[in-house]
Formats: sequence, C-alpha cells, structure tokens
Amino acid sequence: MNSQKKERNLGIHLVSGGIAGCVEALTCHPLDTIKVRLQLRGERAQAGLKVNNVGFIGTGIGIVKREGFPSLYKGLGAVITGIVPKMAIRFSSFEYFKGILNTTNDKPSALVNFNAGLLAGTTEAVMVVTPMDVIKIRLQAQKHSMSDPLDIPKYRNAMHCGYLLIKEEGISSLYKGVALTALRQATNQAANFTAFQFMKAKLTEYQQLTDNQVLPSYQVMVAGFISGACGPLFNAPIDTVKTRIQKNPSTEKGWVRFTKISKSILVNEGWRAFYKGLTPRVLRVAPGQSVVFVVYEKVSDFITKTVQTIQYEHTPEYPGVKDE
Repeated sequence: MNSQKKERNLGIHLVSGGIAGCVEALTCHPLDTIKVRLQLRGERAQAGLKVNNVGFIGTGIGIVKREGFPSLYKGLGAVITGIVPKMAIRFSSFEYFKGILNTTNDKPSALVNFNAGLLAGTTEAVMVVTPMDVIKIRLQAQKHSMSDPLDIPKYRNAMHCGYLLIKEEGISSLYKGVALTALRQATNQAANFTAFQFMKAKLTEYQQLTDNQVLPSYQVMVAGFISGACGPLFNAPIDTVKTRIQKNPSTEKGWVRFTKISKSILVNEGWRAFYKGLTPRVLRVAPGQSVVFVVYEKVSDFITKTVQTIQYEHTPEYPGVKDE
C-alpha cells in the first residue's frame, strides 16, 4: 500500500465530524444549560424576580433539586438535531476553505488555518447553528420540572418549539441574533482550528511522526481542550448578548436590539455581566472540543485506512488478485 498519506475527501470529514459532534453533545450538554441560566440571571433580576447568586456548580445543583436531573438536558433534542450537520459542515468546510486558501504545496500556514476557521464558523452559523441556538435557548430558559407531569411547559420539545416560533413570531424568529452567532462561531473556529493545528503540527514534529502515524489520543485531547478554551475567553460578551436576544420575542431590528440589550447590561448590571456564564462555557466548550477532536481524528483515520485498504485490495498489484 502506498505509504504516502492520501488527502481525505469531504465525505470523510462530513461523516467524522457528524459522529464527533453527536458524542460531544451527549457528553457536555448539562454545562451548556447551566451557562444559559447564568447568562439570563441579570435579566430576571431586572424583572424583579428572585435570583440566587450562586456559582455554576450551585446553579446546576439548584436545577436538579427544583426541576429534576433531566432538566439539565433541556434543548438536547435541538442540539442533537443540529450538532451532526453542524460538525459535519464545520470540518468539511474548514478543509474546503483551507484547500482554496492554501495556494502552495506546503503545509497550511497559521494565517490560512485562521481564515479557513473564520469562514467555516460563519458557514455553520448561517446554515445550522442560529436556528438550533434559538430553539435550544427557549427550551433551556423554561423553568419547569421535567419530573412533574402536571408542570406543562409552553415548549414541549425542539420540534414543538420550532413550530410555535414560526407560527407566533414568523420564520425570521429562527434567525434572531444571526450576525452575532456568525461572529461568535467565526471567532471561535478561527481560534480553535489555528491553535489546534499549531499544537498538532508541533507535537508531530517533536515526536518525529511520519505521515501515516497519528498522535496519541491523550495528546489530541489536551490540544483540543486548550484550543477549545481560546474562543470563549475573548468572545464571551458576544455570546451573552446573543443569548438575551434569542431568548425573548421582539420586533425590533437587529442592531437596535443589540445596542439596547448591551446598554441595559452595562448600565444595570455592569461590564462583568458580559462575562456571566464564562466559567461553565469554557468548561463546556473546552472538554467538548477535546471530545470532538479525539473522536474526529479516530473516526476519520479509521475510515481513511479502511477506504485505502479496500482500494488497494482491488488493484492488480494486490497479491490476492490474479490477472486472468
């Protein structure tokens, strides 16, 4: 078999990314629910509602006590529905844009990876993430007990939530905060892919691995964790404002809504409120990216080797195939 590493086609990136995203969602979704509740805390305080100023662990415990453990998985249906195409689009579009931007035969530079990450993040935001986020946040913001059958929420599940949003607020409601979502996803993936590809290249070079050798899973996990933490650290304000915009119905135009909510947060809650939910978001995104990259690397490598083996076994040079 040819020892030279072959270029993986987009189909492999689509499948590998989808599987990786599904595993990540099942593993890390409770932290996302806690993050959303923390980001909405200031809004509840302004409305005169009682707010318990506890940290992310206390918030999680409070959700379990008041609403039941399954409440930590509110909005999971929307995430699972969107995570597979999101991750598939993320990895395949990153590889696609990287191929276009890299005009040399050398390994892609950090700038190429950064720009490809920006474009990949924007693509996934417009195609999948924004509608998924709107539905997810509406479900997560509901305060009801999933263990009490008599406590009936407005939105029963992701599909019902999407149906009511379109019926009551129009299909455009699914794209509330699309510009901010695109900005968040773009900066996330630019930082994420740039940091991960840099660490992966350095680890590969340091250990003098060949093209057909892969990094150990624990190294991929560490690189994924560090790269996953980069995005949330500098775009937390974007995510907080986006959450507020997507949580409530409004007929105001995007920029008007953005400036109004930003000013309200700054005046009534202070600049630190823009970073509410940062800890659980980092603890959600960073390990999530560890899971994603490990699963993605393993699955894509397995599929690639399987395809290459099948192709090799059907060539005339293969010992098991005899010419007639």
